[in-house]
Amino acid sequence: MFSFSGFQRYFLYRGSTDMRKGFNGLSGLVRAHIVHELLSGDVFIFLNKRRDRIKLLVWDRNGFVVWYKVLEQGTFELPAAENDTLEMSWTDIQLLLEGIEIKSVKRRKRYQKVA
Repeated sequence: MFSFSGFQRYFLYRGSTDMRKGFNGLSGLVRAHIVHELLSGDVFIFLNKRRDRIKLLVWDRNGFVVWYKVLEQGTFELPAAENDTLEMSWTDIQLLLEGIEIKSVKRRKRYQKVA
C-alpha cells in the first residue's frame, strides 16, 4: 500500500509546473531545481500555475509513483521561501492538502532531537 509518513522528507518546488508532465518530466525538475537524490524515497511536490492541482512524486522501492489531486474549488497555499525549493514537514504537507493556511497555525513548544 502506498502512503506517506513523517519519516520521509518533503520538498516543494515553488515554480509553476505543467501538470501534463509525467514521471520523466517531474524527475527532470527534481534534478534541475531541487538537486536531491530521486531514489531516496523522499517526496517531491509540484503545483500548477493556478495552484488548483498538485502532484507528488516518490520512488517506491522499484518504481516511481505519482499522486495527483485536482481541487473542485479553491487553491493550494504556496508557502513563502527564498529559493525555488522548500523543505516541508509532514505536518505542513497535511495542512497544505487540507487547505489550512500554514502561516496562521500556532505551534506549541515540543521537544526536538538535534542531530
